[in-house]
Amino acid sequence: MVGPYRELFSVPGAKGFVVAGFFGRMPMSMLGIGIVLLISALTNSWATAGAVSATVSIAYAVAAPLTGRLVDRYGQARILVPFVLLHGAALTALMVCAHNDAPLWTLFASGVIAGGAATSLGSMVRARWSHLLGGSARLHTAFSFESVADEVIFVTGPALVTFLTTMVNLYAGLILAIAFTVAGTIAFALQRRTEPPVRTVTVASGSPITIPGVALLSCVFLAMGAVFGSVDLITVAFAEAHGAKAAAGLLLASFAGGSMVSGLWFGFRQWRISLRHRFIRGLVVFAAGLTPIVLIADTKVMAVALFFAGLAISPTIITGYALIERLVPGHLLTEGMAWISTAVGFGVAIGAWAGGRLTDSFGPSNAYAFSLICATLAVMIGVGGNTWLRTPETEAAAAS
Repeated sequence: MVGPYRELFSVPGAKGFVVAGFFGRMPMSMLGIGIVLLISALTNSWATAGAVSATVSIAYAVAAPLTGRLVDRYGQARILVPFVLLHGAALTALMVCAHNDAPLWTLFASGVIAGGAATSLGSMVRARWSHLLGGSARLHTAFSFESVADEVIFVTGPALVTFLTTMVNLYAGLILAIAFTVAGTIAFALQRRTEPPVRTVTVASGSPITIPGVALLSCVFLAMGAVFGSVDLITVAFAEAHGAKAAAGLLLASFAGGSMVSGLWFGFRQWRISLRHRFIRGLVVFAAGLTPIVLIADTKVMAVALFFAGLAISPTIITGYALIERLVPGHLLTEGMAWISTAVGFGVAIGAWAGGRLTDSFGPSNAYAFSLICATLAVMIGVGGNTWLRTPETEAAAAS
């Protein structure tokens, strides 16, 4: 199983940008839970914690396509460095305001800046793979590898930030997140030889979101993001309600662990069914896997259930990015991939806000029903509009 992945690193420069990109986007699994743990501890309100976390996610979601367009126009290095420095400064301001019991609006203001200056580094890593391997069968393996890397991040990040925040210092988790994102992103940006070239386009080409397939994928990932955002917050509250708050990170790691295992398997296989059919099947399995968590009241059983619930995440995300790569013109690829990040970001914001409200009102076990409803909605959208996901390759195959 290791062979196809090993071949990826024979590509000149691949090791450098993969390692830097891994550490640079490590905080994507740390920020949400780190902010929730910090704000909930200082305000004693899950709703407030969820609202601040949602603000960061919304600001990121709004800015991601704009940042992606700037990257497509000016190149990765020129945009990444100033943005990541602003992002780190805003997160530092958020912690300082929280520590000094500043007015609530200051938390939201610094959260807006932090989210708006965050960059979709995962999209830029995938854009580099598309530049280096475009048209090659190895691109599927590369996207699979990056999805597995994302899940490694989501396995280790929540557990790490939870341990640091609850066992070392309330601010330690977010401090480490800042260090990772600033150092990793700058190291990634400095590797210029693998950076996709800026493609000059003489005619206006619009935005990728106007492509029906991209719009459909964005709606699906909006619903999936709501699952991720709500599960993150509700699981922390679930662990605390059962006297095991320190285990929250491990529960979330189990969720991501299922996705990581399936991602390794998915990338190794050579698939004969079309991308859109793989995508729909992944969505159906995702919704089905979430069903049991609504009925569980034990943390050990929940860890097992979350592992199985996560099995469909990587295959669905891998296929979604592969569809974007086929549907979007090359000169808009970064922006096209950023729309997936935007959709997930909005979804996470909705999920964190709704999860906090529902947890406060009905308890964490009942709040999981919201996650299941969102997963079911993702299936309905994907199935209903799946014909928009036909790629040029599948249409040619059908004609032949």
